Amino acid sequence: MTLQMSHVVPAAREDVWQWHSRPGAVIRLTPSFLAMKPRTQAENLADGTTIFDLPGGLKWEAKHELAGYVAGYRFTDRCVTAPIATLAKWRHVHVFADAEDEQGNRNWTKITDSLDTRVPKAALSSAFAYRQHQLIQDFEAKNRFDALRQDQGNTEALVIAMTGAGGLVGTALAAQLRTLGHEVIELTRSNPGDGQRLWDPEHPADDLLDGVDVLVHLAGESIMGRFSESHKQAIYDSRVGPTAQLAQLVAASDRCNTLVSASAIGYYGHDTGDQSVDESAGPGEGFLATVSKDWEAAAFKAEGEGKRVAIIRTGIVLSGAGGLLPVMKTLFSVGLGGELEGGKPWFSWIAIDDLCDLYCRAIFDQRATGPINAVAPNPVRNAEFTEALGQQLNRPTFMPIPSLGPKLLLGKEGAKELALANQLVSAKVAEQLGHTFRYPELSQALAHELGGEELVHPPVQ
Repeated sequence: MTLQMSHVVPAAREDVWQWHSRPGAVIRLTPSFLAMKPRTQAENLADGTTIFDLPGGLKWEAKHELAGYVAGYRFTDRCVTAPIATLAKWRHVHVFADAEDEQGNRNWTKITDSLDTRVPKAALSSAFAYRQHQLIQDFEAKNRFDALRQDQGNTEALVIAMTGAGGLVGTALAAQLRTLGHEVIELTRSNPGDGQRLWDPEHPADDLLDGVDVLVHLAGESIMGRFSESHKQAIYDSRVGPTAQLAQLVAASDRCNTLVSASAIGYYGHDTGDQSVDESAGPGEGFLATVSKDWEAAAFKAEGEGKRVAIIRTGIVLSGAGGLLPVMKTLFSVGLGGELEGGKPWFSWIAIDDLCDLYCRAIFDQRATGPINAVAPNPVRNAEFTEALGQQLNRPTFMPIPSLGPKLLLGKEGAKELALANQLVSAKVAEQLGHTFRYPELSQALAHELGGEELVHPPVQ
């Protein structure tokens, strides 16, 4: 079967080609709802090899063909791994052509994907729709960031050090920054490889940030699980002390002038009521509020001597690759989806791409200082989230989840702070900075992360 799909990207062909050649492109373009995960990206588009991990220990090797390569215009890859190669008979040709908008006054790029494969079209449409939307959205974001940096007189590529680069957010953010043309140095706690540095959280080396412009700090013990005393201590200790150590390094650095540190809307407590809170609100009550307050205070130790500190207070992250959404998808798929008893708690969510965009904003925008709520501009109640997810998955939502369920899994305190939290949080600072959200509505975010988008048709010739 031969399948051909085209779409248009709002950028010049040379820029779109360069984007595809940079590390991180394959991660950005691989749908999280597919059962294949990028392991390595081809070092070049002419004759390199990209490898994906598949279930059951299988792998998909996509070998690039030199005969199908024309620099700046076309590259071709073929699946060469047995038995997948025989079953799928996969050959993918990517063609890049100059295009204009309807007024004929902008340089755009038309991308045409041609597939020779035995895989049915129905099984491919959602994946290629994801790729199309992702690339268009990534370039629209890139255009906004490029304009911002040009206005602020800082257009040089940055060197960005990052803790937690292998986590859910770090993987997506590092890939986005690399496709934007910046260098990301991963700070890892063991066995550093190429592009990595060894980081001892309690005693970081004095030269850890040598040559670094920005430090992004994402690492910390997962908050999921029962709130035992040992787990709570691990959550606290993994955040406050290491953050203070990194802040001191930033303060002492002669080059690294920006620290962007993770935090959470747990800062406002587990119950904000029905009154929306913004970044001016003080800390609330509870364990996570205490952790977030002390965590942020540690980061602010970097301030002074021209250093800039931005704190990303993150809401519930929606990603098909991890976190809440895959768990909920599984429950809904077996008929166990439903709202929490009463369906009343407020649910302040954010799509993972919007979260990454806010980190990019904090990195690039010199005006971004202090706390920034990383939440979508349209929070919903738990009942609305349940209904939207059920519609996206085409599954029933009639079975209410009693509060006893989360308490059994997380303990009384963990359930109160996590599963049963009622948090109505606004994106006031982001909106004041003029930030654009890719997915302001929940249905849009769920469609992108769960494969519910339609293929894009080119609006220009």
